[in-house]
Amino acid sequence: MTSVKKNLSNTHRIENHVGQKIRERRTMLGLTQQQLADLIGVTYQQAHKYERGINRVSAGRLFEISQVLGVGVSFFYEGLDSDQDTVSERQRMCLDLARNFTNIKNEKHQDALSMLCRVLSEQSLSDPEAA
Repeated sequence: MTSVKKNLSNTHRIENHVGQKIRERRTMLGLTQQQLADLIGVTYQQAHKYERGINRVSAGRLFEISQVLGVGVSFFYEGLDSDQDTVSERQRMCLDLARNFTNIKNEKHQDALSMLCRVLSEQSLSDPEAA
């Protein structure tokens, strides 16, 4: 009975991981859960349950999600073998930055922000003490 419980626990961990990766990619693209739901033909509630790992994502649905989000199905399993189940604060910051960047409607502002990041990155490479 213990191995059955362990398998269920592992299955739930995988479902949570896949859901987290769906959320990560959706956020990176600047999509809302409602927009994702519309693109894959499910309700907002269903998309939410996929992301939270509450409902399993079927193989066919995962393929469809991968197409909509522009990644291979393997993307959703990346990092599964590691013990890292949670998004780090740095990853969360990067996702937040990507989401906010996509919300900037003025292309000149996007270009300016991109240039600022490039300059700061180059400065960090040339002067590690400045970082």
